[in-house]
Amino acid sequence: MFGDYVKAHRKNIIVWAIVCGLFALVFSLYGLPLTPVLYGALLSGFFGLIFTIIDYISYRRRRIILQRLAEEITLSADNIPTAENGIEEEYTRLIHILFDALKASENKSAEKISDMTDYYTMWVHQIKTPIAAMGLILQDGDSPEYSELSENLQRIEQYADMVLCYLRLDSDSTDLVIREYDLDGIVRQAVRKFSSQFIRRRLRLVYEPIEKTVLTDEKWLLFVVEQVISNAIKYTPSGEIQIYCEEPLTLCIRDTGIGIAPEDLPRVFERGYTGCNGRLDKKASGIGLYLCRRICGKLGHRICAESDGSGTIIKIFLEAKKPEIE
Repeated sequence: MFGDYVKAHRKNIIVWAIVCGLFALVFSLYGLPLTPVLYGALLSGFFGLIFTIIDYISYRRRRIILQRLAEEITLSADNIPTAENGIEEEYTRLIHILFDALKASENKSAEKISDMTDYYTMWVHQIKTPIAAMGLILQDGDSPEYSELSENLQRIEQYADMVLCYLRLDSDSTDLVIREYDLDGIVRQAVRKFSSQFIRRRLRLVYEPIEKTVLTDEKWLLFVVEQVISNAIKYTPSGEIQIYCEEPLTLCIRDTGIGIAPEDLPRVFERGYTGCNGRLDKKASGIGLYLCRRICGKLGHRICAESDGSGTIIKIFLEAKKPEIE
């Protein structure tokens, strides 16, 4: 900081040195002794040093205030130091103009996002009514065509839930209800939802009751488990899906499907990333696992994927942690 100060005032130092040099030159041309020039240079340098120290202290204090202000400028511009000259007044006025324009733009953007969120939230709730009605109609049929239609209808409902989840994740409000829940009850709800798909695809489910409790939000964790099971079913043409618990309190969902390419593993939880298998499927959105990671972060959990090319294991670490507040 002192180096910046000296650099900013180097013109004053150069002027002082030039003036002292001119006096010394004039005195030498007239054959006068240079002692008065030396005394004058020392005295002016001494008083200049005192002034520099006082001015540097003020400079340092104002700069520290500005550095702190940089962290809160998006919230308030009221703590800008008082201007000491006309140039600083103009800079201060410019900052206030930009700050007011920024807040106006943020408010306008927030209003648009709020309107869009309200619209799509209403749309999702409205679309669920015909989905539920079609589901009831399809329950009366037992042909393969009815089963396939029911599965696709279930997928539509899942996509609608993903839209609602996506909107709520970035909402200022939250409906988290954090308390201890029975993990086995959450897993059974998810398995029950996809039971018809297990039967239709002839996939074997390996599952033993999990006698564990977890500090979480039931609705959001259920969404994560459903999404992982849905992916496991989707990418497992034949074989089995295992659901079990490892220590310390880690829910594992393992399938014998097509697996995940090694180069895709570090990125499978990124938004919009589908990987090699997703591009082959043509229907993958790259949103499901991204939402799972975001939700786990909110709940204080962690999620990861492992694959050896002949299946995938998704691990959800449910050890108690303080939920993330965004």
